[in-house]
Amino acid sequence: MDRIVIQGGTRLEGRIPISGAKNSALKLMAAALLTDEPVTLTNMPRLADSRFMGHLMASLGVTVEEAPNACLNLHAAKFTDTYASYDLVRKMRATFNVLGPLIAREGKAKVSLPGGCAIGARPVDLHLKALEALGARIELSEGYVEASAPKGGLVGAEIDLPFASVGATEHAMLAASLARGETVIENAAREPEIGDLADCLTAMGALVEGAGTSSIRIQGREKLNGITHRVVGDRIETATYALAVAAAGGDAVLDGAVHAHNKALWSAMSKAGVTVEAVENGVRIARNGSRLDSVDIETQPYPGFPTDAQAQFMALMTLASGTSVIRETIFENRFMHAPELARLGADITVHGNEAVVRGVKTLKGAPVMATDLRASVSLVIAGLAAEGETVVNRVYHLDRGFERLEAKLTGCGARIERQAE
Repeated sequence: MDRIVIQGGTRLEGRIPISGAKNSALKLMAAALLTDEPVTLTNMPRLADSRFMGHLMASLGVTVEEAPNACLNLHAAKFTDTYASYDLVRKMRATFNVLGPLIAREGKAKVSLPGGCAIGARPVDLHLKALEALGARIELSEGYVEASAPKGGLVGAEIDLPFASVGATEHAMLAASLARGETVIENAAREPEIGDLADCLTAMGALVEGAGTSSIRIQGREKLNGITHRVVGDRIETATYALAVAAAGGDAVLDGAVHAHNKALWSAMSKAGVTVEAVENGVRIARNGSRLDSVDIETQPYPGFPTDAQAQFMALMTLASGTSVIRETIFENRFMHAPELARLGADITVHGNEAVVRGVKTLKGAPVMATDLRASVSLVIAGLAAEGETVVNRVYHLDRGFERLEAKLTGCGARIERQAE
């Protein structure tokens, strides 16, 4: 099992390329199931999660081909199966989103319920209710969802989500694109990845209006066409590298970052004393070494502060002057990084969904253990800012969501390397 070794205390200077958004790319891959024509995704991140999704799609009979220049070619000319086993779905929750496209196009599917998640329960009941609203018949048996469409296919409907679930919104959009008539999704999620999926589905022939608002309208089509679509820049990777530069100190441009997608984070970072500036095709982050100010945050659905940047922001606040309060309102059990940050000298007290961070002047390098994707990279950020050597163990989590992490950081001056244990 690999580990990452960091010699801290080096400023980050230069340019960091931002990859395509993981959370968007996986749903765009699922969209390729909706057409029998080729789909090419550009700016595609090379990640463990996208490989998992590719393996699942290949098991259904889809041609999956990685091409140069971050391109992925997908062609679901015909399916050899509509069955997604537990072994394929358990590794990553996003693979469950093949269910809707399979029902919409083939009229049936059998897909395993996804496995558990280290950061808390994330049930798929909203996904299933959305599909039922479109006319799908759903049966649960021995850990599998067996679903079928009525004769004539899925039919547009009004779907009113009890809360703004990103996964359920995306799943409903995918299935509704091949449903007859109009579908309206109320209380829809508003994340930029929703807009990226809407742009893709519209280019394929569906009509999707209102993405980015709480009400999305979809005019389904009998058949969708193939396309070439560029995956939007990853706002969480953007947030992560921005916070790394802020924690270590330095001046760097994040190439390919979309400034408008992280306004809540930029506001919090600016209050802490970090320079954030929109530049051509990117965002500039700078901190000259002065002590940070403490800032309170509360995670919220987009456009609020993203839960996927909470751990990274906590790493920054460990070095701030004063006390900051971080409230997690999206997922339970998402402070597992706090005791590991404490190994580096951080002063953090956790009470339920609230963490109180009392800033210290310096962190000291130490061996730490990664627990999940975002927790892993928060330890990397802390290690970059710490004095001495930090060793982050169990870094396979990082490979799920960060492409060429060590190379990108080394390119702007970090002393970081991956080692085999």
